[in-house]
Amino acid sequence: MKFLILTCDYTAFLQWLYARHPGLEEKSYEEQRKVRNELLWGPDSYSSSLRRLGHEAVEIFANAESMQKRWAHEHGLKVDSSWQWKFRMRRGIVPWISRVERSWFYEILAAQIKYHKPDILFNDAMNSISISFLKEMKSHLRLLMGQHASPVPQGEDFSGYDLVLSSLPNLVEYFRGQGVSTEFHRLGFETRVLNRLTNGEQTIPVSFVGSFTRHHENRIQLLERLCSYLDIQVWGMGVEHLPTGSSVRQRHQGVVWGPEMHQVLRNSKVTLNHHIDMASGYANNGRLYEATGVGSLLVTDWKENLHELFDPGREVVAYRNSEECVELIRYYLDHDKEREAIARAGQKRTLTEHTYYQRMQELADLVSKYL
Repeated sequence: MKFLILTCDYTAFLQWLYARHPGLEEKSYEEQRKVRNELLWGPDSYSSSLRRLGHEAVEIFANAESMQKRWAHEHGLKVDSSWQWKFRMRRGIVPWISRVERSWFYEILAAQIKYHKPDILFNDAMNSISISFLKEMKSHLRLLMGQHASPVPQGEDFSGYDLVLSSLPNLVEYFRGQGVSTEFHRLGFETRVLNRLTNGEQTIPVSFVGSFTRHHENRIQLLERLCSYLDIQVWGMGVEHLPTGSSVRQRHQGVVWGPEMHQVLRNSKVTLNHHIDMASGYANNGRLYEATGVGSLLVTDWKENLHELFDPGREVVAYRNSEECVELIRYYLDHDKEREAIARAGQKRTLTEHTYYQRMQELADLVSKYL
């Protein structure tokens, strides 16, 4: 099978990437994509695993302007400013993306889809890439597939998708209720990350890495309480929107991406996790696998399906409220052997059952049923 995977990176991440590599925007398309993929974060985990399984797979970072325009230049495509589609990202869904209009976006993307002629077009940016545009591209592919696990914009028609995947059971039911063929498909861990990390003493007592938006109100409330009682170091986007006197702002260490983010987790005795509000009673996010995968003790919010992923108390630690969270973290910081035993068991479970290579085996099996 031939996969073409579409995604959109965080604007803040793209700014960081090109600032870190001066002159990268002048390099070839493949060089820019190579530098981006060397971070081992994002859809390269999908495409590289699919290729290992014998499939063809290419990923496109659709909103990376310099990368995309370099592709257009190398393929003799002159971007027409009158192109009918307007690239739109909805304000309020994710704070790092605002409503913008870019005439180049859909013109280049259409040319790439026609160029690659995929069997499966896998849209990993359903909030960002117009379904109306994708419907017009369906004559150039066999299966239009999307993946989604974040707030769903109201009034959007997803009926053009042949298949939607979600790691959230409540969203699986939502899309099916809209008449869309939907399958449950979990996130996973990129094992290549382990070769990029340095081993040593875990110098960070407790870390939290994540976003702070209007969709994370419960997370913000929890961390405001915990930062008053525990030595927590916080990384993530959106902290500038918190009140000036916020305890979270005082603990904020900045934003980390890719291997640097994984190194923070690796250097942590305890990594705290808390899901987005709309996850409701379900565990699904990437931090579950990233923290356990690098060998940190994961302390996560209790969810009704957590036991399907890990054995709470043996492979991870789960809390139901802020008081219990503080108590559990203090206990495991004081009991090194117990903490380390659970962390080892959690890592073993992730490396055994929750890698992206395994996820792509599952994905290929699902897709074959719909082709």
